[in-house]
Amino acid sequence: MKRVLVIGLMLFGLAACETVEGAGQDISHAGSALSQESREAQSGM
Repeated sequence: MKRVLVIGLMLFGLAACETVEGAGQDISHAGSALSQESREAQSGM
């Protein structure tokens, strides 16, 4: 029973890491797009 619990927690941890990594990449891409848009707006003024 302990073995099943440990394996389940390890799999949950791996899934959480993947989710956090993906969220971090999404936030980074959104920040890059926002920066690009602000540069374009400033150069148009």
